[in-house]
Amino acid sequence: MTAVDTEPGLADRVLGGWLGRIAGNMLGKPVEQGEVWTRERIHRYLRRATALPLDDYLPEPLTESDRRDLRPEWRYCVRGRVHGSCRDDDIDYAILGLHLLETHGFGFSTEQVGDLWLLRLPYLQTFTAERAAYRNLANGRRPPLTATYDNPYQEWIGALIRADIHGWTSPGAPRRAASLARRDAVLSHTGNGVYGAMWAAALVSAAFTARTVRRAVDEALTVIPAGCRLARTVRRVCALHDTGLAWEDTLSALEVETAGLGWIHTVPNAAVLTAGLLFGDGDFTRTIALTVRGGLDTDSNGATAGSVAGVLCGASAVPEQWKDPLEDTVRTAVFGFDGVRISELAERTLRLARTAV
Repeated sequence: MTAVDTEPGLADRVLGGWLGRIAGNMLGKPVEQGEVWTRERIHRYLRRATALPLDDYLPEPLTESDRRDLRPEWRYCVRGRVHGSCRDDDIDYAILGLHLLETHGFGFSTEQVGDLWLLRLPYLQTFTAERAAYRNLANGRRPPLTATYDNPYQEWIGALIRADIHGWTSPGAPRRAASLARRDAVLSHTGNGVYGAMWAAALVSAAFTARTVRRAVDEALTVIPAGCRLARTVRRVCALHDTGLAWEDTLSALEVETAGLGWIHTVPNAAVLTAGLLFGDGDFTRTIALTVRGGLDTDSNGATAGSVAGVLCGASAVPEQWKDPLEDTVRTAVFGFDGVRISELAERTLRLARTAV
């Protein structure tokens, strides 16, 4: 038995990662439109509903304006209405990644990632860089052209949201996780888009053995180039946190420094995610709440933050208000997996993870 497979136990941590990813995704889904749902507007929404500090799924909208501007999935994601997870690409790719590893093993190729997309994932359930890569695959192009041809989204967050499975199946081995995530990411991304996937996979992997959130963040930084913009931005968040600056002021400073990149770009979202993790400091509810309240790509950031926090604390420590409404059920667009149990996904992931420890 390795240090990874001790209390609270590898099984509990893997399940915690899945539960955390799904709960964080569901929390952020209604306000997933960064140019509309800014950090300030999310705050006003919660304040009107007397839902601060946020400790449960988002409350129902109180105004017609909010109801109109929320994502239509809000009816299945706000508190009191959650009955299993609603379908979302942040969860689709985790499931597809699991299927990839079960089908091809850890020696999978980038081409095999693309093949599974074409076989298992509907084209209209892909977005931005993934849709561009899918279109390139369907037109007969092969990596790396799938990532670079007619694809203006190469550094957006899509590859990062696909990375958790590589962290869950490489517990305590962040470099291995990053290597797997890179092989997946280059199908659709370049530059900071690829580094974001490597960083996220390493972050999830490091959470299995790191004593603190900060230690996991520091370990994850070692797998990407120190001079890339992503690494510089994550280090900046850490430095501001170290000064004792408040969460709100930290995000305000980072908004200025990442201005112009857009709300789906990897770098500003990594800043929001890092701040949520550091200021959440291992507390599951505080971590996902702060991350989603930070705005930008709220469902993707909430999902990754929930995954890291869930691994750190284990499923047994995820509060009931987050996991019970999920009813151990996942809706997904991945062919053959709709309605799968979260517990089954975790068990299948665990079998893969045990081969790595």
